[in-house]
Amino acid sequence: MAAAFAAAGIPAGTSAVIAPSARPQFGDYQANGVMGAAKRMRTNPRQLAEKVVAAAELDDLAEKVEVAGPGFINIHLRTEWLASELKAHLGDERLGVPAPVSPQTVVVDYSAPNLAKEMHVGHLRSTIIGDGLARVLSFIGHEVIRQNHVGDWGTQFGMLVAYLKELEAGQAGGSDAGAELSDLEQFYRNAKARFDEDTAFAESAREEVVRLQGGDMDSQDRWRRFREVSIHHCEAVYEKLGVDLRPEHIRGESFYNDDLPKVVADLQAKGLLQESQGAQCVFLDEFKNKDGDPLPVIVQKTGGGYLYATTDLAAMRYRSGELHAGRILYVTDARQSLHFQQVFAVARKAEFVGEGVSLEHVPFGTMMGDDGRPFKTRTGGTVKLMDLLGEAEQRAFDFVSERSPDLPESERKQIARTVGIGAVKYADLSQNRSSDYVFSWDKMLSLDGNTAPYMQYAYARVQSIFRKGQTEAGELAGDLRLAEPAERVLGLKLAQLPETIETVARECLPNVLCGYLFELAGAFMGFYESCPVLKAGDEATKASRLLLCELTAETIKTGLNLLGIETIEQM
Repeated sequence: MAAAFAAAGIPAGTSAVIAPSARPQFGDYQANGVMGAAKRMRTNPRQLAEKVVAAAELDDLAEKVEVAGPGFINIHLRTEWLASELKAHLGDERLGVPAPVSPQTVVVDYSAPNLAKEMHVGHLRSTIIGDGLARVLSFIGHEVIRQNHVGDWGTQFGMLVAYLKELEAGQAGGSDAGAELSDLEQFYRNAKARFDEDTAFAESAREEVVRLQGGDMDSQDRWRRFREVSIHHCEAVYEKLGVDLRPEHIRGESFYNDDLPKVVADLQAKGLLQESQGAQCVFLDEFKNKDGDPLPVIVQKTGGGYLYATTDLAAMRYRSGELHAGRILYVTDARQSLHFQQVFAVARKAEFVGEGVSLEHVPFGTMMGDDGRPFKTRTGGTVKLMDLLGEAEQRAFDFVSERSPDLPESERKQIARTVGIGAVKYADLSQNRSSDYVFSWDKMLSLDGNTAPYMQYAYARVQSIFRKGQTEAGELAGDLRLAEPAERVLGLKLAQLPETIETVARECLPNVLCGYLFELAGAFMGFYESCPVLKAGDEATKASRLLLCELTAETIKTGLNLLGIETIEQM
């Protein structure tokens, strides 16, 4: 269609926007963009659309290309071509998703918990959205480098090291250091209470920061011990979630510590720094407050300390220069949007990243409770992520036990783990990431609607067809035909996986994949109800419908896997 646009005289730069048709009577796809081009060219849009159709060379895959209304172009695909495409997908482990013409090295920065505390529900969205995007980009064929930019440096660690030293010396009410470290949240609260209530302890904590940052071996040994315990807690959460983040992916704030003075010096050398109230700042014309005054990006505090912006600039330089990233994604809370706009702009002005490197903030909203406020415990406290996942498994186990009490307990527990964790992840990923959403156990564990259990049930239903027919998927022969309307609807939806995956990768929107899978499951249910499979009228029809079932199962399984969600053979 792009070639047809050009042949019809439409100026370069006008995109032939191709989208699935909203209604079957308008064909399978619509090509839009002609009306906008006609307005700019000051010509009749319908006549221009007719020129495009005359120039379009789509005979191999389109049965009919027609102009509708004032200048829409409707494309009806050839059913035979669609069937042959689907048959080719069956023999392809990538299910027709093309490899990128120019593969990139993509750095995905996600999860990034503060190692001073246990992971809580606030880390869920970054962790699973980032993991899903990393999986999709890897599947397409890009080289993905996962980066877990954990908070493991700064003033709070001086406080924690000082408290750990007190515990080991037996100066904190007889508490045992090892026992307290087993509950990081409580350890942090106890240390913070000491810091707030005891001026002598607060002073020793500040002195500990100086020793820690100055390379004192004793302080750094305790810091490493605390860091290892914290990372162990994180690993347990990642394993429970099925998230691919390992110790080798960690590049915490401490990793960039030695480079921070050089970041400031290089900004100074490029003439970008100004002193403001004793702090070193970068002022950019594109960022101003409501009074029109430039907003500062502070890279060094009055006392000489560094900030998040300094570390992020060092990380960008490392990722561009050392990791050779062509695209860098930052999956963080939407409230950090201004911060990333500013540091991206500073990094480009300072030439810390290559000219062609894409710096992208992937923001997300907040998980809300039923009261419309950020999700908390009943007492108003922070919900530990491990506790939330444990409750998900228990609720799923109760649900499975109620519906299938005859299943062995071990099998019910396995199903509960897969369904419970999958439900939490899918409920989040199915939302547009930029929106806040209300956390609801009842909705996410429902077998109806756009939920993980519904998708897992759809997959299990396909598997049951093969069990009943005593047929092995992958060993089917015969042609794939789309004779009935429900078969064609299902076939068209199956063929749309590649464009769906490409959209998710380009726009960083996992919910697009969730929406596709939900529509696919609906198309399969429609096919299942109107087209008998095992009792089809003849063997050729039966074989064709089994092939459709096989491709549906593989597509659902692949799609859920890209979201980090497991499937179940029997449910």
